[in-house]
Amino acid sequence: AALPAWRNTAPPARGALLLKAAALLEARVDKVARDLTLEEGKTIGEARGETLRAVSIFRYFAGQTSEPLGETYPSANTATFIYTARVPVGVVGLITPWNFPIAIPVWKAAPALAFGNTVVMKPAALTPLTAQHIAECLHEAGIPAGVFNLVHGSGRAVGNPLVEDTRVAAISFTGSNSVGNGIIATVNKRGGRVQCEMGGKNPMVVLEDADLDQAVELTIAGAFRSTGQKCTATSRAIVLRPVLEAFTDKLLERARTLKVGAGVEPDVWMGPQVSADQQRTVLEYIEVGKREGAELLLGGGVPSGEQYLRGHYVEPTVFSNVRPDMRIAQEEIFGPVLAIIPAEDRATALQLANDVPFGLSASVCTRNIRAAMEFVNGIEAGIVHVNGETAGAEPQVPFGGMKASGTYMREQGKAARDFYTQIKTVYLDLPAS
Repeated sequence: AALPAWRNTAPPARGALLLKAAALLEARVDKVARDLTLEEGKTIGEARGETLRAVSIFRYFAGQTSEPLGETYPSANTATFIYTARVPVGVVGLITPWNFPIAIPVWKAAPALAFGNTVVMKPAALTPLTAQHIAECLHEAGIPAGVFNLVHGSGRAVGNPLVEDTRVAAISFTGSNSVGNGIIATVNKRGGRVQCEMGGKNPMVVLEDADLDQAVELTIAGAFRSTGQKCTATSRAIVLRPVLEAFTDKLLERARTLKVGAGVEPDVWMGPQVSADQQRTVLEYIEVGKREGAELLLGGGVPSGEQYLRGHYVEPTVFSNVRPDMRIAQEEIFGPVLAIIPAEDRATALQLANDVPFGLSASVCTRNIRAAMEFVNGIEAGIVHVNGETAGAEPQVPFGGMKASGTYMREQGKAARDFYTQIKTVYLDLPAS
């Protein structure tokens, strides 16, 4: 019911409301970050950084409301003026995950609202309070009633009706492959528009000429920040044999220094898993790795100590001698587990990097520009880093993966406009007299 008025609101006016929401969110960053840490578990520094990222996303898409929304074209008829206009798709449903409970909801909601759509958002049941902050900021900014709607509940109670309702023109989902593939099938069957960002099994490829200290820091950050609970986390380190031993030694030395504990403590480097179920899943994968014959070099269990009894902790875990066909080398674990896989040469390393169902993010460490570009051109991933960690994305550029990692409809940046708008082509002819 709110769609017609919001669709007809001038885009810069919509942008002004998003700017107000950004300012309101920035003003309460410390409160939001603490709530995020208490709900999700990541460290307070990461939670604060994520909240400020959401602020930046609001501001970026506020700016997009002053950008061109169409093009003009020449016509064979000199009396005809042809142009295109981008118009909103309608009501959109957003189903968001618990691992980035403020950044991902905002990077879906901000473009949807900027381009004139109304929104129904179902956040993850594990992180309802963080999502509530988004709704409050938008409400206080003056978003009209009915334009942004937050609905809490399970996937069965809330998610399924949202996906199945023919009045919902588009669904944007971030989460598991099993749920995402079901959403794709349902929305496609009813003729809706669907965007899914799903799993990853992201490699850090370390070539023989890499700066090993840099490679280790990037691998540690990618594998263990956010307790490995990122779709872009580094879960495989594919290392050329000439530097395998040195890289492994340096990585173990660095990983042993990581302090694990409650995310609200300022000196903690890695927090707990989000839930008992997630902890159980990660520990089960570690046992799978052992049974398959991988060598456990570090971690592999729950840290000992009374301070770890009130949280779902898993130690930073490193396996070596991992074969590429092992489950820990093929399946997304979503925890602090790193598999080190040896490679004989650059071509083999690229082949190993591609030999998984997923294609979200990948990184290569090298000083060789030719080797770097060979990797960039050959890797089957939507996001590629050279001498950077696999995790991390900026709001002004497209985000998304290949193969089983997504539906090829990118999020963020100007690519978001393609999902949240549709093109209207207009032929304007002069009257006869």
